[in-house]
Amino acid sequence: MCDDVPMMRHKDVWRAIDRLAEAHGLSTSGLARRAGLDPTTFNKSKRTTRENKLRWPSTESVSKVLDATGATIEEFVGYVTEGRGQLPSQKVPLIGFAQAGLQGFFDDAGYPIGGSWDVLSYPDVNDPHVFALEVSGDSMEPVYRDGDRLVVSPASDVRRGDRVVVKTKDGEVMVKELKRKTALNLDLKSLNPAFEDRSLEVRDIAWMARVLWVSQ
Repeated sequence: MCDDVPMMRHKDVWRAIDRLAEAHGLSTSGLARRAGLDPTTFNKSKRTTRENKLRWPSTESVSKVLDATGATIEEFVGYVTEGRGQLPSQKVPLIGFAQAGLQGFFDDAGYPIGGSWDVLSYPDVNDPHVFALEVSGDSMEPVYRDGDRLVVSPASDVRRGDRVVVKTKDGEVMVKELKRKTALNLDLKSLNPAFEDRSLEVRDIAWMARVLWVSQ
């Protein structure tokens, strides 16, 4: 999460986790358990590495605690910015997930184009090409639900375990977890266990972008 939101400071993000727990009458361990995470996920000892490097809470863990508590991203950002004003925001283009496979919404690099997008406001992530997709249906449950908005960054590095949006050259668009990527193949894990995992040839992929955040 926070590697892609440079205006959020390490200490402020962890304070927001603490404040969210307090607001719901929980310890940080209790908050983690409610979200289905390891109880030690938000411990003070997990906030830096043994080499004393800063460690940030992951997008996925923050998304899970927001879902578990019913808090919104706006509330979380409010905790982050307590005492120092509002973070800079940017206007993010938004379309329905079903539209993403149609012509006229993305260029060859996966950047949003055209004037048929809606707009939502989101903290500045230092990616001018960031966009959002609104989920419809239940094909991504239990991770993403109908009406969730996925904030997606074409400029962010993609690593194993990241949630990604992939568009094939045939126009198919999918949201999966990246299992493995080689020079020739892309292995993807389905978010919904009712659907099979996918293995695609890299030459058949138009573009792939990382999911930064889900906003309910």
